[in-house]
Amino acid sequence: MKPLYWIVALVAAMIWPASLSASETVYLTELDLSFIRQGWGKPQINHSMRGTPMAIAGKKFERGLATHAPSIFWIDLFEGCERFQAFVGVDDSAGGGTINFKIFGDSKKLFESGVMKPGDKPKEVDVDLTGMKSLLLYVDDCDDGLICDHADWAEARFTVKGDKPRATSAPSDELPILTPRPGPEPRINGAAVYGCRSGHPFLYRIPVQGLRPMTFSAKNLPKGLTLNKSTGIISGVAPSVGEYKVKLTAKNKKGSSIREFKIVSGDTLALTPPMGWNHWYAHYDRVTDKMVREAADAMVDSGMADVGYQYVNIDDCWMNAPKHADPMRVGPLRDAQGNIIPNKYFPDMKALTDYVHAKGLKAGIYTSPGPLTCGGFCGAYEHEEADARQFAAWGFDFLKYDWCTYGNLTKDDNSLQTLKKPYIKMGEILKNQNRDIVFNLCQYGMGNVWEWGADVGGHCWRTAGDLGFELNRIFSVALKNAEHRAYSKPGAWNDPDYIQIGKIGSAFEMGKPQMCSLTPNEQYAFMSLWCLMAAPLIYSGDMSQLDEFTLNVLCNAEVIEVDQDPLGRCARVVPGTDDTFVMIKEMADGSVVVGLCNRGEFSVPVSVDWSTLGINGVRVVRDLWRQNDLGAYDKQCSAVVPRHSVTLLRLRIK
Repeated sequence: MKPLYWIVALVAAMIWPASLSASETVYLTELDLSFIRQGWGKPQINHSMRGTPMAIAGKKFERGLATHAPSIFWIDLFEGCERFQAFVGVDDSAGGGTINFKIFGDSKKLFESGVMKPGDKPKEVDVDLTGMKSLLLYVDDCDDGLICDHADWAEARFTVKGDKPRATSAPSDELPILTPRPGPEPRINGAAVYGCRSGHPFLYRIPVQGLRPMTFSAKNLPKGLTLNKSTGIISGVAPSVGEYKVKLTAKNKKGSSIREFKIVSGDTLALTPPMGWNHWYAHYDRVTDKMVREAADAMVDSGMADVGYQYVNIDDCWMNAPKHADPMRVGPLRDAQGNIIPNKYFPDMKALTDYVHAKGLKAGIYTSPGPLTCGGFCGAYEHEEADARQFAAWGFDFLKYDWCTYGNLTKDDNSLQTLKKPYIKMGEILKNQNRDIVFNLCQYGMGNVWEWGADVGGHCWRTAGDLGFELNRIFSVALKNAEHRAYSKPGAWNDPDYIQIGKIGSAFEMGKPQMCSLTPNEQYAFMSLWCLMAAPLIYSGDMSQLDEFTLNVLCNAEVIEVDQDPLGRCARVVPGTDDTFVMIKEMADGSVVVGLCNRGEFSVPVSVDWSTLGINGVRVVRDLWRQNDLGAYDKQCSAVVPRHSVTLLRLRIK
């Protein structure tokens, strides 16, 4: 007969709840890692991002998860998840980088490593998960760029009794249409000031929302310009040097809209940030004449032109290449006279620009000062003057000049003189053409281009690398770009790259357009930040697949007014917590626009005092995205701002 304790043990084993059984270890790498969002590449199991054995400050680890900052990994916890343990640090193979590990449980911070660099000893993680429902593993890139930010979660594991933790998506937000549809009555939009050069062709389509048909009139229109009363397109020859105050009127059967419009004929173009479209992030090396024409059609048909979008810009790959996977893009680079030859997808460049101009829109083109472009197509090297003349003859109004293979000619000479040289040359050439051509310097911020871009004839210049490779860093990119706010002014704009929402192609694969990875709140934040910075608003998604939500983000006239304000100021930044900050932009009419920004992972209240804004007295606060007055306030304004979001407010004197 068995002893009594054996009988008790047998009965207990039969009825004892599974949740009270012995704990087990679940390694982080056992979870579905496809849910991880990270700045570059894909997460790696049991070795570094470079494929080497995982090691931190010489200490090797057999198990672990490697990610690239910024990285976000959300995990659902269940009753019985007891602990999470790991060693964290920068992998020895990174060769650089600075990162900060943070762990949140049910929105409460459980662990923060502080800034870690290569060679720092691994830090031990041991957090209690008792009673928690969610876990966030977050690696911050410390706002200094993401190059070499290789993060190791070494020996990362859960102690569990019961159900295992499960990877999940980040908290979702709805797809809200925040902005009311425009009414049937006319509303004239767009910039209140326009720069041109005397004697050059002039073209301007009055941006106006409202029911069509519509009739237009213009009082005090200078000599040489005419207005098409049914289309609202002003064309002709730019007047003699001076300022001309014109009164524009648009009428339909529901009412009328009147607006002052100042034409400044002088030496400065782009008195407000350029607005338009560029094909790159949608079509890459697949671009065709047909796509560009369709984009021009869509700009008008969708209503984008009615809020001020005007440039239809071709990026790389319109020329011939010495070699390419598509034989239609291969051929002689130049003719016997040295003129550049478009590839077979662009049979008649003049006919293309004529098509765009007939809609009251403008056309842009691309080249490089190097022998070849970034895509390996014909560049302008040693043919700069001939190409500029050709672009003007074809009728282009905008030139993007991309550094690309010019760097191969400099022999590692990164002196300021070398960095400026090709842009000085092209800037002078463009000034001597017989048409206004906005000059966009694309050289990724080298040599502090914001300090000298205007001096070489530039009107806007990229301040950093291609945003398409780091879309999840829009807040960091905005903060960095805003550091150069002193150089933002009419005719001179800091450009943090294109608006990439809606349907875009992956920059890593030059893929075909699909819905972007940004959440709805992130897409609204994208537009808010760019407008606060007075950045060029160049959309680079698929114009043939514009949906209601994308147009809602792109076409809020009150939000665009922030970007197009004639004062031309980039908002100043007031730091808050680690995850929050406020952007403050003074407007020409004396009002102030405030962006309450939350780049963190959880909704938080953000506020700003009148003393910080430099104002006093009662102000009417308006929510620009919802186009709704929130009320009158006399000391501060605040809002609970969702994760990865911006609340955009305009404050006017009551």
